[in-house]
Amino acid sequence: MIRPHRRHPLWLAFALHRVSGLLLALFLPAHFGLLGTALNGAEPLDAALAWTDNPLVKFAEFGLVFLLAVHMFGGLRLLALEFLPWSPRQKTLAAAAVALAAATGGAFALQLV
Repeated sequence: MIRPHRRHPLWLAFALHRVSGLLLALFLPAHFGLLGTALNGAEPLDAALAWTDNPLVKFAEFGLVFLLAVHMFGGLRLLALEFLPWSPRQKTLAAAAVALAAATGGAFALQLV
């Protein structure tokens, strides 16, 4: 059973921010590994980049941009909580952060098509 405080939209915004940060941290070693192929010359890098033309990888790029946007807008929301006066609109701001992240990821996905 989900505890009552964990059903609150701001707790869900907190959880989404943490999960997006963890998933981005898991992505970084793969990203650096791909970039590291450039150290071996253009051919290994071109081979690795050819793999990114796979449709599944393109879909994963949408997920990556969505996670980046969620983490960025969630972080901006946290900065607002820290430095601006408390307001009862916090749930609205949290929902707006997720909506902006979805719009950013969607715009990226449309550009891929």
